[in-house]
Amino acid sequence: VQALVRVGPDFSAKIGALRQAPVQLLLDGSNSNTAAIILSHATGVVAGFNRKTLERQQRARLVDRTREGPVLVKIPGVEAERRVWFNPELRSRNYFVPGVIVNVITLVTLMLTAFSIVREKEMGTMEQLMVTPVTPMELMLGKTIPFALIGMFDLLLLTGAALAVFRIPLKGSFLLLVGAGVLFILSTLGAGLFMSTISHTQQQAMMASFFFFQPAFTLSGFAFPIRNMPEPVQWLTYLNP
Repeated sequence: VQALVRVGPDFSAKIGALRQAPVQLLLDGSNSNTAAIILSHATGVVAGFNRKTLERQQRARLVDRTREGPVLVKIPGVEAERRVWFNPELRSRNYFVPGVIVNVITLVTLMLTAFSIVREKEMGTMEQLMVTPVTPMELMLGKTIPFALIGMFDLLLLTGAALAVFRIPLKGSFLLLVGAGVLFILSTLGAGLFMSTISHTQQQAMMASFFFFQPAFTLSGFAFPIRNMPEPVQWLTYLNP
């Protein structure tokens, strides 16, 4: 639903009594272009209705059909009272700071994990690890748990800074935020670990992280709303963690 028009039950009675009759128009502002077009059309419809109402009132005045006295010749005015439901103060920090938190966590955990195993290859210690009793699962956990803790620390630190420094309101559940943050960090750690496994040098791992991060950043909805993207591009966003 992109637009909703609410007409009161006493609309006709107020018009017949030559009184002001309010009509509410609710617009979905996530797509600003569509909302502006709908608002323009709605304004034209209301102006046309006012013009027809004035003509009927003038004809009724000429034949003396009104019971309420003289008819106002003045065209009823249209007053647009705009209210923003979410972030009514239109503070940009409420939009950007939470997105910056995600981007920082993504970049830190992705880069650190991408360098973990490939560094062992460059130093020549991977063969030494392979002949030790350490299992592959233990090796993976040893390479990811420290960076997972760093990611969680960054999440708590940046969230605290958003609340204390930038005064970003936290309307939802903090536990839900932490739980979603854990799942998100696991996805970035997995991507970084995969890049570290297929790379042979740290330069390759860094380039792979860059080519992963830039499309993920663009398709995340941080800079552009996903619903405003072309439909094939929207399908690609579902592959973006």
